[in-house]
Amino acid sequence: MSWRNALLKASLVTCATAALLAGIAWWAARPVKPDDFYTWNGAPGDPGKLLRAEPYGLDVPRGMQAQRILYATTRLDGRPAVASAIIMQPLQTAAPSPVVAWAHGTTGVAPGCAPSVTMPFANVPALGELQDRGWTYVATDYVGLGTDGGHAYLVGADAARNVLDAVRAARTVDSLALDNRVVVWGHSQGGNSALWTGMIASSYAPDVNVLGIAALAPASDLKALLNSSQKGVFGKIVSSYLLYAYAATYPDVKRNELVSGLPALLTADIAGRCVGGLETLYSVAETALLPAAGIFDNELLQGAMGKRLGENTPDGPFPVPVLLAQGEKDDLVLESVQKSYATARCAEGQPIDYRVIAGRDHISLVAPDSPLSSALAQWTSDRFANLPAAPAC
Repeated sequence: MSWRNALLKASLVTCATAALLAGIAWWAARPVKPDDFYTWNGAPGDPGKLLRAEPYGLDVPRGMQAQRILYATTRLDGRPAVASAIIMQPLQTAAPSPVVAWAHGTTGVAPGCAPSVTMPFANVPALGELQDRGWTYVATDYVGLGTDGGHAYLVGADAARNVLDAVRAARTVDSLALDNRVVVWGHSQGGNSALWTGMIASSYAPDVNVLGIAALAPASDLKALLNSSQKGVFGKIVSSYLLYAYAATYPDVKRNELVSGLPALLTADIAGRCVGGLETLYSVAETALLPAAGIFDNELLQGAMGKRLGENTPDGPFPVPVLLAQGEKDDLVLESVQKSYATARCAEGQPIDYRVIAGRDHISLVAPDSPLSSALAQWTSDRFANLPAAPAC
């Protein structure tokens, strides 16, 4: 065998091995399949109806007890749907307890990306303070995460219904005693969900007594957020989720008109994968093959996609106090974008308690050692006590 043939054979073996390893990595990065708990056959019933409950133990902090539930809710167009949630209480809770309703940040758009399936308490702020104060934690997965039905990523009113109906369902769990006081916390995607919850609570669920909204680095002005972040790695992942979810939710948003060729294949593949674990690295690698400027140009954002992003920007009004906290060094939701959003709401007469946390980025804002934790707990305690909110704006 000549040296050329030997080199060719070695190259072919190397390429085949690399392809095999890439295929194995791709397969390993796919979401897990949720277990049978998340499947419900038949009509779910009225919004907020409890369908199923069982003890839950994944990563539950010491001194806490938890259950996971399946419950009825509705979609944006009024169709009945099923969602899952976690309910957690301190072991020594004095009943009845007020509720912190948690709206989680971006985890993905596939069923296996539900927090309750993989990482239930990732990026949840002030859990220690919540435990110390004896509050009950109710955290929806949102429809389509865990359950079937498709996850309407950053479709605000859809997620807000899931948040409110989770509280309704939690109130009917036999072993729990909850009072009617609710404060909603949300981070990132969940910050958008929390703001929308404040906007629709009185009309959709007047029986859920929402006393305040804490939106932490929320996806607020969606068009500005996309324009400022889509060049970055995580911005490209978020864009892929948005493209997939909006095309599934809105008939006028057509994937084939927004992306084609290799970007279409890559964004579809990214949308089938979660973020938060090692599998994120595969999505990160794929973003390097997407256009450097991101997948949406300004012209595309003037069309149906831009219209729908505008519709899902939570512009109020907010009938309850709003705490809006932002990390100074956040490179996904820029502080300048958040400040403009808060300023616009204030100009419309909607008082926003806007706080910038120095030295914190998108994730460290909600880390256990963040200065936000104690401030958030105190602000929430004041809302439960029906104290007047501090003047803002």
